[in-house]
Amino acid sequence: MRNRAEKTIVDIAEALSLSVSTVSRALNDHPNISVQTKDKVRKMARKLGYRPNTLAAGLRSNKSKTVGLIVPRISMFYPAAITTIVQNRLQEYGYHLIICQSNDSYEQEVALVNTLYSARVEALAVSTTLYTTDFSHFDLFKKNNIPVVFFDRVPGNYEGKIVCGDDEDGGYQGAKHLLEKGCKDIVYISGPLTCSLYTRRLEGFKKALQEYKQSYKKSRVFFQELTKENALQTCKKVFSKKQWPDAIFATNDTTAITVLEYCRNHGINVPGQVKIVGYSNDPRTEIVTPSITSIDQDPTTTAERVVAALLELIQQKSATATKQTREIIPIHLIERASSK
Repeated sequence: MRNRAEKTIVDIAEALSLSVSTVSRALNDHPNISVQTKDKVRKMARKLGYRPNTLAAGLRSNKSKTVGLIVPRISMFYPAAITTIVQNRLQEYGYHLIICQSNDSYEQEVALVNTLYSARVEALAVSTTLYTTDFSHFDLFKKNNIPVVFFDRVPGNYEGKIVCGDDEDGGYQGAKHLLEKGCKDIVYISGPLTCSLYTRRLEGFKKALQEYKQSYKKSRVFFQELTKENALQTCKKVFSKKQWPDAIFATNDTTAITVLEYCRNHGINVPGQVKIVGYSNDPRTEIVTPSITSIDQDPTTTAERVVAALLELIQQKSATATKQTREIIPIHLIERASSK
């Protein structure tokens, strides 16, 4: 037997005195190969440390059985929950997932799109950065008929398949809940409006104010990256003034939890003096004290629909789109102690 660092099916064939074609069929579970032969081949493959060259196989068949996924940050609850479900579901259908994070960098997102194209993924699922307004880097996939499914943070008017939560209704339900509790001075903390997700949530927030005949106060609305540091700075601005708000609606749960922490540290009673609503139903919102009311985005359903869209487009073998198709996942407000 030849002594090479990387073993191939030729080495397995020589070790077992079988033909290369028989070994190849055995490794691919061909029905014409006996169970005994398959067992022998697999045992020898493990013994020799054989690794199948899936890239080469993909080049021959034009099917890599691999899907790319780009999310802003894997550390965030919502994209992490979706990533886990997408990976598990795709594995059930024999697909592998390459997981990438853009770190909310547009330049990094562009680089990742090109890298995944070079890796010959069969499809791509993307939740874009906060600052992605030019989607032309996805043209590479579209021109080569490789499906792209956008979810959560999605384009406003770029052609393709969209799966996202009902963000306008989320903004509306959060504000409506606080207004129904008698709140009249609501601070609204939003992400940057370069991201259409936050544009839609703001529209819902304004709709609820209008319905309850409350004015939209620009001084009570903040647009920022929804980090703990930014949330603390906003709390300092809001509570340093003589007139405190009676509610804060934060459009992510990291911000809502930070607001709660600030209030607790400064003797501000929640919900007695200030009511709080968050967004995403991060598991942490249920275990802090008091627990935080939040908008549930149903990551399970979203992930299931993303997988269904990917598989459907892969089977169609075409990514050509002349319009945008949008699938909206309903949201639900989960009332907890912070707004009672």
